[in-house]
Amino acid sequence: MIDISMHNEVTCVKAETPSKNSVYLYLVDGMLIDTGPQILENKLIAFYNRHHFDSVTLTHSHEDHAGTASWIQKNKSVPIYIHPKGMKVCHSSADYPEYRQRAWGIRKEFQTLPLEDSIQSRHLEWEAIYTPGHADDHVSLFNKETGRLFSGDIFILPTIKVLMKSESVSKMMNSIQKLLKLDFGAMYCSHAGYLPDGREKLKTKLNNLQGIYESVMDLHKKGYSVLEIDKTLFAKKYRVEEYSKGEYSSINIVYSILSDTQS
Repeated sequence: MIDISMHNEVTCVKAETPSKNSVYLYLVDGMLIDTGPQILENKLIAFYNRHHFDSVTLTHSHEDHAGTASWIQKNKSVPIYIHPKGMKVCHSSADYPEYRQRAWGIRKEFQTLPLEDSIQSRHLEWEAIYTPGHADDHVSLFNKETGRLFSGDIFILPTIKVLMKSESVSKMMNSIQKLLKLDFGAMYCSHAGYLPDGREKLKTKLNNLQGIYESVMDLHKKGYSVLEIDKTLFAKKYRVEEYSKGEYSSINIVYSILSDTQS
């Protein structure tokens, strides 16, 4: 399902899969931000054929954000930009677990151009702010003139209950702190959509992450093992932990925090 809405001259496209996973892509000033999942390619093609855009900027290379980029490249002949750390991933065929392929589809390879510190859309210049934590190639896009912030997957939810093995709690906190220095109010999130109180949402997430970080460290200093910390702080378990075979898990939160302190 594709649902389209407008907020402050930004076309917001909510792409929801049959399994009820959803992700947003945005069209602003002739620039498409992210391309949605391959599993919804036919529905997104209809959107692409009704709207004109001059370029594509990817917040990161995950399959729910880059899934239809190959179709765009073949049929629209527009440049596709991504942080240099994500280029190699995009240039190769999909290499991610089967459960993610079922959820989002199988992304095909495509060619990209390196995203610099800023990028120009039709009338606006955007800061491309390196914001790792969720992914090593993650960027957020900010325009000073309009105060618009496209935050990719930095927010998603006010707190975390599970974490991917590749994610970093400390890098997330650093990235959020970086974004909170910007002069913005509303925020366009790639999973929560348009958030008019985006600044407050990010502050809440930062506070929650700091609380989790401190709790993990406190128990660690008391001699708790990783398993004991996990059971104490994250007693509730979620289906994603089982069907992802641990790629998403609460224990990854503990591992991330402890490994960051030791590095």
